[in-house]
Amino acid sequence: MALCGLGVAVLLASACLAGVCGDEFSILRSPQSVVFRDGGWPIPGDRIPDVAALFMGFSIEEDLPWPGLAAGDLFHRPRAAVLVTVKGVDKLTLPAKGISYPIENAVPFSLDSVANAIHNLFSEETPVVLQLAPSEEVDLLFLSELQVLRDIVTLLSRHKHLAKDHSPDLYSLELSGLEEIGKHYGEDSQQFKDASQILVDTLQKFADEMYNLYGGNAVVEMVAVKAFNSPLTRKTRSILQSSQSDTDNPYNLAYPYNYNYSVIFNIILWMMIGLALAVIVISYNLWNMDPGYDSIIYRMTNQKIRMD
Repeated sequence: MALCGLGVAVLLASACLAGVCGDEFSILRSPQSVVFRDGGWPIPGDRIPDVAALFMGFSIEEDLPWPGLAAGDLFHRPRAAVLVTVKGVDKLTLPAKGISYPIENAVPFSLDSVANAIHNLFSEETPVVLQLAPSEEVDLLFLSELQVLRDIVTLLSRHKHLAKDHSPDLYSLELSGLEEIGKHYGEDSQQFKDASQILVDTLQKFADEMYNLYGGNAVVEMVAVKAFNSPLTRKTRSILQSSQSDTDNPYNLAYPYNYNYSVIFNIILWMMIGLALAVIVISYNLWNMDPGYDSIIYRMTNQKIRMD
């Protein structure tokens, strides 16, 4: 089991806990500032990281036409995101208060883009970014994954300032212990059934504790997936594309997105609007100015001419 990236990342105004189990994407806990609609709309597996990025207030490269996530409160964003991926089970029986969506084309995904955005925007603060990858044992793997969930809560309880700073937190946890137990003992075995119930209870307790540690400003998500599909790729080429463009950009890649784009755009936009208004006001005043009354230069020059 590998722990990667001990940094701290807080999502503006709430916290988010997400998990992956079978072919379901579930919201365990969420603050009032993040609104998920209950409609059962399918979510593409490769767009789950975009959902996390949007409710944390980050921009994404491509629009997400998924009605499950509403706009919410733009001025209060989650302070932490926790993504728990549970492999090897179709569905986990969750409390009735959760919201679940079916997953369409459950391909592997990661929150690297969200983690990079946090590091870029909050590089001078102390964001917490934790990534957990599974090991290859069976019973020990399952128990160690449960212990990691407990350790995360214990760590935050001892260092509560990590959950109260101004930088967002991100937790990405992939749990494969239940999958390995199913392979080793069989999915109809009593060991697998007991492990499933233990995992459900542990995840719900983990979600509640994380939600409370961030003062109720947390989103808790879970995705259930039996097995990931191979990612689909599609290659396209325009009939008008020249040979020169193939040489300069053989893979037809888009330019790297700069997260300062929105800031620069707003600065230029409002500066242009301010300059335009200033030109209009100055032009209006000059047009309606009385030279003999409003201009001291004209009056002094006029008196000098009369004296001469």
